[in-house]
Amino acid sequence: MKKKLAVLLAGTMVMASLVACGGNDAAPATNDAPAAEPAAEDTAEPEAEVEEEAPADDAAEAPAASGDTISVGFAQVGHESDWRAANTQNYQDTFSEANGYELSFVDADNDNAVQLEAVRNFIQQEMDYICIAPIETAGWDTVLQEAQDAGIPVLIVDRSVDADASLYETQIGCDMVAEGETAGNWLGEYLDGADAKILVIEGSVGASATLGRTEGFNNIAAQHSEWEILDSQSGDFTQAGGQEVMESFIKSYSDFNVVVCQNDNEAYGAMDAMDAAGITYGVDGDVIIISFDATHDGLQYTLDGKINCNVECNPLQAGFAADVIRKLQAGEAIDAQTIVTDEAFVAPGITSQYAVTMTQEVLDGRAY
Repeated sequence: MKKKLAVLLAGTMVMASLVACGGNDAAPATNDAPAAEPAAEDTAEPEAEVEEEAPADDAAEAPAASGDTISVGFAQVGHESDWRAANTQNYQDTFSEANGYELSFVDADNDNAVQLEAVRNFIQQEMDYICIAPIETAGWDTVLQEAQDAGIPVLIVDRSVDADASLYETQIGCDMVAEGETAGNWLGEYLDGADAKILVIEGSVGASATLGRTEGFNNIAAQHSEWEILDSQSGDFTQAGGQEVMESFIKSYSDFNVVVCQNDNEAYGAMDAMDAAGITYGVDGDVIIISFDATHDGLQYTLDGKINCNVECNPLQAGFAADVIRKLQAGEAIDAQTIVTDEAFVAPGITSQYAVTMTQEVLDGRAY
């Protein structure tokens, strides 16, 4: 059933700047972490609703009072990381036939043109709702206008877009600037005034996760005259990319003592490169590793002391999208932005006001 709600609600939308997280690469070949479990992005506006956890399951069930199936098109970034695989599974589980939905899913494989075409196909198929996890922030106004003209509400999920906020219903995701700041604050606390020679392996170029995490970390780095960021290059949120960039860094720099990886898969690749070069890292090593996402394997390495600090990005976001759709179906007001809150974790033996010390119990309680 077509719900022409986008135009009616457009005047209430304000531009929020959310960013998101970096699927399926294996953990480092040189380490014995277990395979990744099936897994369970900038500043919030005043009216944004901050959620601690996904809405209850009943928010995703029986979405239409009439009993009609609701069609949802989901244009996903790709499958570049363990986090992405968990996020995809969460959407497929939530928007299931049993819950009253028909989900049309497209994996854009990090190709922006493919993603734009997928959204246009959803419009032609007259989907009831469209969810977009945008690969890039720019270039969305035209296709979002097309969706609005067709009367199809659009939800921007996980990442953010640089587009007129009146063209979509809401943004749902994590505050990645805050995540970057958490990583920086933890490092400042941990080093306690000591010098830092920092190498950064960024995520995909143009992704709001990359932009947000970089901005947040740099906000804190600017407050530390004793820190120097030696280099910052994209590893494209993949293990292979992280390894390639780290190998290049090792050839160019010999005095680094901090490596910041913008997702866990990049950290695995960086560890592989340092293992091959005989460079020690982690709690007992010469190099501090900071990672993002806090997937199961990433937290296993944190528990093992190989990753010093791991900042979470919660992939279980589909429940929030289902709750928005339920409210739109019922004619209820929705928030312009919903922030999915995160934690940070540090290796055993480290105490921090910014992070939780990892334990086996914490790891066992992870759903992704």
